Amino acid sequence: MAEYTFLQPYTFRNKDIKLKNRIVIPPMTERMSFEDGTVTSDETAYYAQHTGGAGMFITAVANVNSLGKGFEGELSIADNRFLPGLNKLARSIQRNGTKAIVQIFCAGRMSSSAILRGKQPVSASDIPALRADSQKPRALSEDEIIQTIKDFGAATRRAIEAGFDGVELHGANTYLLQQFFSPHSNRRTDKWGGSLEKRMRFPLAVIEEATQVIKQYANKSFLLGYRISPEEIEKPGITLEDTLEFIDRLKETKIDYLHVSQGDVWRTSLRDQNSSQIMNEVIRDRVAGAFPLIVVGSVKTPQEAEKACKSFDMVALGHESLWEPKWVQKVENGDESAIRYSVSKEDLIDLGIQPSFMDQIAATMGGYTNMFKQQK
Repeated sequence: MAEYTFLQPYTFRNKDIKLKNRIVIPPMTERMSFEDGTVTSDETAYYAQHTGGAGMFITAVANVNSLGKGFEGELSIADNRFLPGLNKLARSIQRNGTKAIVQIFCAGRMSSSAILRGKQPVSASDIPALRADSQKPRALSEDEIIQTIKDFGAATRRAIEAGFDGVELHGANTYLLQQFFSPHSNRRTDKWGGSLEKRMRFPLAVIEEATQVIKQYANKSFLLGYRISPEEIEKPGITLEDTLEFIDRLKETKIDYLHVSQGDVWRTSLRDQNSSQIMNEVIRDRVAGAFPLIVVGSVKTPQEAEKACKSFDMVALGHESLWEPKWVQKVENGDESAIRYSVSKEDLIDLGIQPSFMDQIAATMGGYTNMFKQQK
């Protein structure tokens, strides 16, 4: 068996949590919850089938309040009544030592009145997203901002009570945390918007709230992660320089890792086509070891994972982990030739991937044709 860096364990600084390896399963929208956000048996079966190899498994995102719902079939962690299902979900992941992390968010303007059952989507300001069929949101009031921060805290408490090993705050992919940070979606003139410093205030307040809840309620080490998208293509939009300044502030917080959401680990700037800088390398250098970095995007083979892990702390295996739930185990057993890099439509149900999940995967991959073609 090859001596891969990604198979080495990783211990979080100042936390009694050790990952058995540096492979992470990232959050992927599976849309298999009930309409109200309750965990289903299909959901727990999927996670149970795909866990056990990676050091850490991050769930599909769960909303922290009723206005936070962004799509049908979405998990919810907004009420104590969801705890029994969330506990089953955590336990279904925690097999063979894999750590279970639940990702939490508010969708903000990336929702609709249909999904919110007649309610208007909310955001930092009343600026609609630049996408087809987007609706104009209403700006959250001061009181609603404070309540949303508390809702993130309450969701963190429920994650602790449900038995997860940590939470990941979803500050990426244009959702509410990112909407407050973005100069496109945040046009406020109060203390929650305007300057870069003020646009950081909401996400930093959510991090602080989660930190205090963990300190108060966790009776064992519990991870707090944060996910970012380093740029926006909108004008005005988040720039790499904005993100680097935000990272400087994140270094002053108690987060345990930073997860950079990109379609390719080695991606260069989307805003500056003349730049040859690798975004993740620039971010890594700015982080300067303050916390570990998880990178994701277009990693399929052990060789690609090893290249990423030589430069970054942990590497996430997304779509490839769907076709090959035993990817890590096959590498560990020296059986790399048996790793599956493509999938037949007929295999999806056997892999625990229900039709709603199939449609979501196909959408992110540009259609079913791309989904079923050879992936290696």
